[in-house]
Amino acid sequence: MSPLGGALGLLAGAGLWLALLGVPTWSRPALDARLAPHLSDRPRGSRLLAPGRAPAGALARVLGTGPGGLLAPLARLAARRSPSTAATCRRLLQAGSTTAVEHYRAEQVVWGALGAGAALLTALVVVARGGPLLAAVLLVPTGAACGVLARDQALGRAVRRREERLLAELPTVAELLALAVGAGEGAVGALERVSRTCRGELAGELRTTLADARSGTPLVAALARMGERTSAAPLARFVDGVAVAVERGSPLADVLAAQAQDVRQLARRRLVEAGGARSC
Repeated sequence: MSPLGGALGLLAGAGLWLALLGVPTWSRPALDARLAPHLSDRPRGSRLLAPGRAPAGALARVLGTGPGGLLAPLARLAARRSPSTAATCRRLLQAGSTTAVEHYRAEQVVWGALGAGAALLTALVVVARGGPLLAAVLLVPTGAACGVLARDQALGRAVRRREERLLAELPTVAELLALAVGAGEGAVGALERVSRTCRGELAGELRTTLADARSGTPLVAALARMGERTSAAPLARFVDGVAVAVERGSPLADVLAAQAQDVRQLARRRLVEAGGARSC
C-alpha cells in the first residue's frame, strides 16, 4: 500500500468517525449532564440562548478541551511540558492578552497539530520520491515541536512589542502626571485625568489600576499589580517610585519628573546603542 493511499484511508476513517459521533444515539449526554438540571438550586436557562456561545457540534465536542475532547489530554500534556501556569499567565498579562491559560495551551496543541500535518505532507512527498523512511517518520514529531515553539515565540514577540509601546508612552505620561500633581491634583485625581486624556497601552494600564482601586484595593496594592503586569524594568521602577511616594507622602511631582527624565535618558542610550550596532 502506498503512503498516499494510507493517508487517504486515514482521512476517510476520521470523517466516518465524525459522522457517527453526530448521530443522536452515539452523542447521548452523560448521566451527570442529564441529572444536573434537576439537582440545581436555581433554574437553568437554555444553553442555546447563552450570550456569546454557539451550540457545540460533533467536531467541537471531539476537538474541544473539555471532558472527552481530543485536545484535553494534549493540553494537559502541553501544560506539564511547558513553563508553569503562573509564569504563562504572567506572560499573557504582559502581552495584554485576555486569553486564559487553558485556551493558550489548546492553541499550542493546535499549532503543534498544524506543524505535524505540514511535516506529514512533507514526509509523504519524501517517501514518494524514494527518500529514507526513518527521516520521513522523524519529520512529524519535529514539525509538532516546531509548531508548539512557534506559538511560544509569537507570545514572546507580543510581549516585546507591548513593552516597546509602554516604554515609548512612559515619558509623556509621567510628565503629564507631574503637571497634574503640580497643579494641585492628588495621586488618584492625576491618574484619572491622565487616563482620560491619553490613549495607548499605558493609559489602559492606568485605567485598570484605577478600576482596581475603586473596587476596594488600596492604591499602593493596585500599583503593585500594575508593576506585575509588565516585565519592562523602567516601567516597574516608575510604578514602584509612585507607590513609595504615595505611601510615604513624598513629593510626587519631583518623583514623576525624575522618573520621566530617567526613561528619556534610557531611550536616548538605546538609540545610540542601536545606531552603533548598525554601523558595525
